[in-house]
Amino acid sequence: MLARFADHPASVGETYGQHLATAWGFAFALLGAGAACLLHGLLPFAFEHTASGTVRRLEARMSARAGVRLSP
Repeated sequence: MLARFADHPASVGETYGQHLATAWGFAFALLGAGAACLLHGLLPFAFEHTASGTVRRLEARMSARAGVRLSP
């Protein structure tokens, strides 16, 4: 059972702790982007490019980690 905690992180060249930190970093960035979207809905002049910029940066980070480009 404990091996399951290390199998996937090892498959992407990380320890469990490194994978946890990376995944949480992505999660908090996405939570921030979601909050920016909510506020943008209320205040259209605010956060006009925040969420899209966050998604682009995260996609670039994830693609670089995987060695693959996920989108054109």
